[in-house]
Amino acid sequence: MTTSIRNITIIAHVDHGKTTLIDNLMKQSGSFRENEVVDERLMDSGELEKERGITILAKPASINWKDSRINIIDTPGHRDFAAEVERVLSMADGALLLIDSAEGVMPQTKFVLAKALKQGLKPIVVINKLDKADQRADEVLNETFDLFVSLDANEEQLDFPVIYASGRSGWASNEIDGPRENLNPLLDLVIDHVKPAEFDKSKPFAMLSTLLYADSFLGRSLVGRISQGTAKANQQIKAINLDGEKVDEGRLTKIFRYEGTKKVPIEVGEAGDIVVIAGLEKANVADTICDTDVDKPIKATPIDPPTMSIKITVNSSPLAGTEGKKLTSTQIRERLVQEAQNNVGISFAENENKDSFEISGRGELMLEILLTQMRREGFEMTVSPPRVLFQKNENGEKLEPIEEITMDLDEEFSSKVIDSMNKRKGKLIDLKDTGKNKKRLIFHAPTRGLMGYTSRFLTLTKGSGVINRIFHSYGKFEGDMEGRRNGALISMEQGKAVAFAIYNLQARGEMFVTHNDPVYSGMIVGLSPKPGDMIINVMKGKKLTNMRTQGTDENVVLTPVRKMSIAEQLSMLNSDEALEITPNSCRLRKAELDPHVRKRLAKNA
Repeated sequence: MTTSIRNITIIAHVDHGKTTLIDNLMKQSGSFRENEVVDERLMDSGELEKERGITILAKPASINWKDSRINIIDTPGHRDFAAEVERVLSMADGALLLIDSAEGVMPQTKFVLAKALKQGLKPIVVINKLDKADQRADEVLNETFDLFVSLDANEEQLDFPVIYASGRSGWASNEIDGPRENLNPLLDLVIDHVKPAEFDKSKPFAMLSTLLYADSFLGRSLVGRISQGTAKANQQIKAINLDGEKVDEGRLTKIFRYEGTKKVPIEVGEAGDIVVIAGLEKANVADTICDTDVDKPIKATPIDPPTMSIKITVNSSPLAGTEGKKLTSTQIRERLVQEAQNNVGISFAENENKDSFEISGRGELMLEILLTQMRREGFEMTVSPPRVLFQKNENGEKLEPIEEITMDLDEEFSSKVIDSMNKRKGKLIDLKDTGKNKKRLIFHAPTRGLMGYTSRFLTLTKGSGVINRIFHSYGKFEGDMEGRRNGALISMEQGKAVAFAIYNLQARGEMFVTHNDPVYSGMIVGLSPKPGDMIINVMKGKKLTNMRTQGTDENVVLTPVRKMSIAEQLSMLNSDEALEITPNSCRLRKAELDPHVRKRLAKNA
């Protein structure tokens, strides 16, 4: 029966415990056999998700509780994957808003809650991690109420139910000091508070495609909630876009429903249920999949525009083809087109020759995740420095993306961090004392100045600070910003770096290569402390003589090379530089490898 279906989404800031809570909900509701081996963080199925401990793709699961089926949709907690969250909310009848009992309301909580309230959802507030020693559940509840008020929640939404829980320990209670036995109170609250949406089964079948998966066996799989009618296997269907134009037509070959995290084939899908369908080749996210008689599309939430782009071309370095298997522009193009189709937060463009591709996304992490996935698939490519996407207002004034940055840090580091943010044209909006000599700073700053800032922030706070960024709005262009001050140390020729040469060059600046690393002419092998590039020889060996004395044979000790993420390396690039990415290495290089051509270009600039 449709009345027994509840569709809920779990929304929270990154690392507030969504995926762990779902694990325990599924275990306690009997989704697994007693002897079944179950992974931790079950919903984080991707390799990168498990490694980094973050959710990247929204994923549905289903549990049976009493006489109802609860479809749960796990959503990403990071702002760069907000496009996933926006779409998923349209499938839900209710939401669990998860808040850490110590950290309290954080930027992503605010962002996702605003979207949920706008869609008319009435959230249940779950104050999680109550087993923490520094929990402050009462204060966090007050902060949450203030947040609802600031986001213009209506009276019904302000009258939200609250439950206290520990997702990791697997209990929930209606009182802070109540019994801590299991998660049954939370499941009962979902059944009581979330009313199933009413759907008309007599109308012809229609559903909004919300998620898209590429399946090697089934082909293109579309996930969505059936809005009206029933879907039957083998029926004739079509896909229409938001303007009502037909984009695809075919036969509904397979219908699946989620039971636990597994997809189970069914013959008939009913209105209100979340299903996976196969059979259409061109239909995309935000298209309406429907019976051939339906002409009116289902309204979809517009996705916020991308704020940052990078150009990707083939690897043109002398070392091209030594590590990767996928090297051609055609292979790179096919992979990027596929990504743009599956990921609504990314847009794809190419030049006339189809050998240079521009990928735009919501932020550094989204672009970094894409490049990391391509690396692991065996691609080699050259990536340009990231470029911020500007807009113009009605008066023709230039606008740039502004982010809201929330920082939690020890009081002793606050002056250094404020100084570093001022250099990046950041404006301090709020400064709060959070107790135990800790401060919370909130800034508004242009995205341009924040590329790679996370590693700088961790250095300033000696690794103890926590930084969170979220897109705020497009604001007034803040003028020119100072780029990298340090000049590049550029390799003179191709070969392998020698320890003796690196040892003698360490005094010139920070080196990025160590003994036996392959280098080539035009590759950036280090950073100089002064402005201005310098061409150096990292292959100069020691001249041997017959003399052997203790003084001349001193031990060569090299400073360990700093390990940098792709995002950090991209943030270091100047406009005439690029990043070579291969499955095993990331090398900084000049866009033009020939020093004579570089000189000529510099003169003409």
